[in-house]
Amino acid sequence: MRRYPLALLAAALVAALAGGPALPAAMGPIKIGLVTATSGVFAPNGRDMINGFDLALKEAGGQGAGRPIQLLVEDDQGLPGPSLTKARKLVELEKVDLLTGPLAASSGYVLRDYVDEQKIPALFPVVSSDDLTQRKTSPWVVRTGWTSSQPNHPFGEYAAKTLDYKRITTIAYDFAFGWETVEGFQDTFEQNGGRVVEHLWPPIGAPDYSPYLGRIQNVDAVYATFSGNDALRFLQQYRAFGLMGRVPLIGNGTLTDEHILFQENDLAKGIITPLHYSAALGTAANRAFVRAYVRAYNRVPSYYSEACYTGMNVILKALAATGGRIEDRAAFVAAMRKVTLPDAPRGPLRFDAYGAPVQNVYIRRVDIVNGEPQNTVIYTYPRVSQFWTFNPADYLKRPVYTRDVPPAHP
Repeated sequence: MRRYPLALLAAALVAALAGGPALPAAMGPIKIGLVTATSGVFAPNGRDMINGFDLALKEAGGQGAGRPIQLLVEDDQGLPGPSLTKARKLVELEKVDLLTGPLAASSGYVLRDYVDEQKIPALFPVVSSDDLTQRKTSPWVVRTGWTSSQPNHPFGEYAAKTLDYKRITTIAYDFAFGWETVEGFQDTFEQNGGRVVEHLWPPIGAPDYSPYLGRIQNVDAVYATFSGNDALRFLQQYRAFGLMGRVPLIGNGTLTDEHILFQENDLAKGIITPLHYSAALGTAANRAFVRAYVRAYNRVPSYYSEACYTGMNVILKALAATGGRIEDRAAFVAAMRKVTLPDAPRGPLRFDAYGAPVQNVYIRRVDIVNGEPQNTVIYTYPRVSQFWTFNPADYLKRPVYTRDVPPAHP
């Protein structure tokens, strides 16, 4: 486990010795436990999560509401079993005040029940499992990231109406994240006249995609969900298989996210994806964030970086609103849900009644600019909720998106 002590209690000690009122720091440091991947396939994603938290804490002087903050990191390799083990260690042995992470959607579902059992505040800046803020919502969970289907609902409409695609094959991870991104896209794509003709489901870390790529035929485009080294390997094999330039490739935002984009380079050129963040977003807030991040880490921030930077700022605002009293758990979670960020790097952010973000979704195209790839924003869907344009009550009566719900239509 890595520890990040970021401030001392000196100010409180001085105040106490001077006979003045004790500062919030006198209550002791606030411990935040982060479960993420620092090894394995998803290590690049986990690195960017840690960097995002660290940058926000550094900018805040390592404290919130006058109390020093420590970030305790545990490696779960992006797998649900280790996620639960490491969460137990942080909560029951390290006595953290707040739990954050994990990375994988499957881990999110595992941790949800544990968080509910422990009644501990939990902030999910990345994990995107749809049902965590839908049918299985918990009063202890605040999601600052997204639901897997959230950006893909508008993207399904965009692919049908703007890109004018009629027939698509999907290829994605064979676990909750892959299913929910694909099926959310398919839902609105087919509502707008398109048709998904086949689902292809390779496992995490598949070394060879050729058995799946060989089944792609007679479609207008392929939609893909991968991340990290899997995304890079998939694009390399897509080109080697002769599909690049012949069958347009689109996909979930993680396919070309900045955590892997600079290794993909011209392999990703022209790929269109949706997400609630792009490092190329031209707002003043994002330009300032990107400059600070590049100075600190000598790399462009990814969505994982921004997610945790913004998540930490939600925590800091909630601490300010509660006078630093994170020990009143219910009041602190309520304060997090009331936070609004009008100028986060991603754009405006607020929360719905389920603790999920309402935020812009950007349609991005990979362009090569001055020799470097970037996710150029080509269209913006403002203020997108996890329910898109559906009525929430009606939406929650439907089954959650799974491997074949809705099914492909050959």
